[in-house]
Amino acid sequence: MSAPLNPNPGCTQDFDRRNLDWYIDKAVQVLVFMGGISAIIFIVGIFLFITKEGIGFLIETLDLHEFFGSPYWEPSDEDAPEYGILALMAGTASVTGLAMLIAIPFSLGTAIYIAEFATGKTREWLKVLVELLAAIPSVVWGFIGLTIMNPLIIELFDIPVGLTVLNAGIILGLMAAPIMTSIAEDALKAVPDRYREAAEAMGATRWQVIFKAVLPAAKNGLLGAILLGVGRGFGETMAVLMATGHAVNIPGSVFDSVRALTATIAAELGETAVGSDHYQVLFTIGIFLFLITFLINLTADLIVRGIKKS
Repeated sequence: MSAPLNPNPGCTQDFDRRNLDWYIDKAVQVLVFMGGISAIIFIVGIFLFITKEGIGFLIETLDLHEFFGSPYWEPSDEDAPEYGILALMAGTASVTGLAMLIAIPFSLGTAIYIAEFATGKTREWLKVLVELLAAIPSVVWGFIGLTIMNPLIIELFDIPVGLTVLNAGIILGLMAAPIMTSIAEDALKAVPDRYREAAEAMGATRWQVIFKAVLPAAKNGLLGAILLGVGRGFGETMAVLMATGHAVNIPGSVFDSVRALTATIAAELGETAVGSDHYQVLFTIGIFLFLITFLINLTADLIVRGIKKS
C-alpha cells in the first residue's frame, strides 16, 4: 500500500495532514502486529530453551516406565538415583482437583450473581473486588496458607501438620476463582437478551430462565473458564510450595502432605549442577508441564470460540 497522492495541489496543508495520518496509521498497525507476534516468539523461545536444557536426559537417560510409573523421586542419590514423578503428578492432581471443587461453585455462583442479579454500583464494585483478588501475588496466598490456614487446620481437625492437600486446595481454589469468575461472567453477558425474554414470556421464573436458557447458551464459555482455572491451578508454584508440606507422597486423604511438579522445580533447580542428570530431569518436568498447560489452554480457547461442541 503506497502513500496517498495529492488530489488537489492547492490544498497542501490538508494533504500534509492526511499524509501524516496515513503514516501514523501504518506505524500503529506495525506496532500492534509486533506486539501480537512477540507473544508467539516468546512462547516458542521459552519452549526451545527448556527443550535444549532437558534434551540430553530425554534422549540418553529417560526411562518412561520409571519416569511416569515410579513414586520414588531421589535424583540426588549418588549410588542409585531414581526419577519417578508419579507421586509428584498425584500431588499436583490432588491439589488441583480439590481446588476446582472449591473454585467452580464459588466462581460460577459469583458470575451468575454479577451478570444476572447485581445492578448499578453493586455490579461495578463486585467486578472491581474480583479483579483485586486476581491481582494478589501468589507468594501472599502462600503466606496465608502457611501462617493462617496451617494452624487453623491443625486446630479444627486435630492433625499434627496443617500443610496438606486441604490447605493447598483451599488456597489454590481462591486463587483460580477470580479469573474463572471474570470469564464466566463475560460468557453469561454474551447470551442475547432474547433468550431471557423468550423464557420469561413462557412463564419461567428468574431461576428457571438462568438454568434452562442462559446457562445452556453460555456452556462453551463456562467450560472454557473452568479449563483456564485448571490451567492456572496446574501451573501454580509458590503458593503450592508453601502450603502443601512439600513431601514426596501419594496422598490417601486431604490431610496428607504432598509435593507438586512445579514446586519441585522451584525448590531444587537452584541446588543442582548445571548439565547434571538432576538438572536435566527438572527441565524434562518443565517440558511435560509446558505441554500439559498448553493443551489445557488450547482446549479452553477452542471451547470459548465454539469450535469444539459438547
